[in-house]
Amino acid sequence: MEAEQNDNWSSEAYQNAASFVPKLATKVMQWLDPQKDDVILDIGCGDGVLNVEMARIIAQGSGHVHGIDSSPAMITAAKAAAEWAGVADRCTFEVADATALSCHIDLQMGTFTKAFSNAALHWILRPPRTRASVLRYVRDALAPGGIFAFEMGGLGNVCEVRTALLSAVGRRVGLARAREADPWFFPDEEWVRHVMEVKVGGWKVERAEREWRPTKADKGGVEGWVRLMAKKWFEILPEAEREECIREVVDVLEIVLRQPSGGHSLGYVRLRVLARKL
Repeated sequence: MEAEQNDNWSSEAYQNAASFVPKLATKVMQWLDPQKDDVILDIGCGDGVLNVEMARIIAQGSGHVHGIDSSPAMITAAKAAAEWAGVADRCTFEVADATALSCHIDLQMGTFTKAFSNAALHWILRPPRTRASVLRYVRDALAPGGIFAFEMGGLGNVCEVRTALLSAVGRRVGLARAREADPWFFPDEEWVRHVMEVKVGGWKVERAEREWRPTKADKGGVEGWVRLMAKKWFEILPEAEREECIREVVDVLEIVLRQPSGGHSLGYVRLRVLARKL
């Protein structure tokens, strides 16, 4: 999740609108390939579902998982998940801003063998000033030869949703201001290679791919997704106009995203990367 002054996340709302996110992380988890003695840093760990999976593997050896997230609610949920699964001794969690990891000396000691991130960097990297610095912080947290496996929204992700939001919000406050409110950054493979290998340096991108992955809306439907994931778009509107705007966006998307067989499908495009610290 993105670092924010206010905690806009709750585990309950996330499970209602996007419980599919960790369930669809199979491929990036394969790229991470957690082993029993790995020491793993998870950036934007959310409610800890994937950390519990990792911990069940590393419980066979001496490994450890440390998850960070800017949302106190998500960290609370992650700690509870680890306790319930009986792996709390192999998982630690911390409320931390991924854009300010230089303030966390213990995360900059080059002691992690692997780093991981799923569905978080498109929030974290939205401000241009964060992009190189976050990738530099992750590099410095890894031991030489350590890998960083991550998946995020890629170029073209949820383009129907963004179009509906830009149209509805932009008509009320102007297109330029609506663009500023967009909380997401969806890059492509070329951008990742250039920033990691050239601008930041010390990285070798070993694999990078974009995958179009239409994803069926969760039980909260299109409206649940829009209310949670697009919340920042509506915060720039006068409070009296927000519900009307949300309704307009949802009504359009429920037509555009409707599946002939029933339900709705979001146009997800995922960018998946495996990089190694030189």
